[in-house]
Amino acid sequence: MANTYQPQQFSDRPDKRNRARMLISCPDRSGIVAAVSQFLYEHGANIVQSDQYSMDPGGGMFFIRFEFDLHDLERELPVLQEDFARVSDRFDMKWSIFRASRKKRLAVFVSKEDHCLLELLWQWQAGDLEADIAMVISNHPDMGELVKSFGIPYHYIPVKADTKAEAEKQQLEAVVGKADLIVLARYMQIITPKFIEQFPNRIINIHHSFLPAFVGGKPYAQAYQRGVKIIGATAHYVTEELDGGPIIEQDVQRVSHRDDVDNLKRIGRTIERVVLARAVKWHIEDRLLVHQNKTVVFN
Repeated sequence: MANTYQPQQFSDRPDKRNRARMLISCPDRSGIVAAVSQFLYEHGANIVQSDQYSMDPGGGMFFIRFEFDLHDLERELPVLQEDFARVSDRFDMKWSIFRASRKKRLAVFVSKEDHCLLELLWQWQAGDLEADIAMVISNHPDMGELVKSFGIPYHYIPVKADTKAEAEKQQLEAVVGKADLIVLARYMQIITPKFIEQFPNRIINIHHSFLPAFVGGKPYAQAYQRGVKIIGATAHYVTEELDGGPIIEQDVQRVSHRDDVDNLKRIGRTIERVVLARAVKWHIEDRLLVHQNKTVVFN
């Protein structure tokens, strides 16, 4: 089963023009790597990076990520994709091929806290995040001027209990067909199943705790009351189960009895911004595969 969708923005790096990335998941058996490698060789491709992981060589799932260069990729890739069916059918593969030169378009959702948004903007401005931030959407007007100073469109769509359906309609009109990934950068609204259906495994949230502990409201106050010695943050894909989607990245920092709630929040904000940026970077570089409720991360 192939994923043929491709975003439209192009990288200006000449070394990416003829580079593609292939992600594969399939039942494990002997000969998979050999078959794919031989196929790419026969089609004139040069493998520049290869990563693989087996859940259980005796009968589990097998995951591969290839990066390869192919001369005149624009013309040759459709032929390669069509011909790969004979390999994928043989091994019952689910597979995707992405052109490295085509940047993914991000729609960043944010409420009032700016630290995660700023990290993404800074990395994007510095060229460390090879994506196109197509827009920022918020249920508050607070960060409009900040975002516009980066030359990025800002959509203020207020969300109230009696207008949530209309707000979601406006959000979907803004992002469907114009964004490849939704990033919830401390967006303090629940995403509905209808919205999630439009972006399966393409909505990344940052949770302000080291899941599954301290879920829900006021996690730092909960942590302080429990006298924790580490705090952390979790980036995950959004599913219908609140804060229960496949985890992409987590990180922690040690704290002590000397840290009050405000200090825990300050430390936590730093972890959140780093963890979210890592998760977004891995997604846009096609380093993630989802199986059931887990991720395989080729980083």
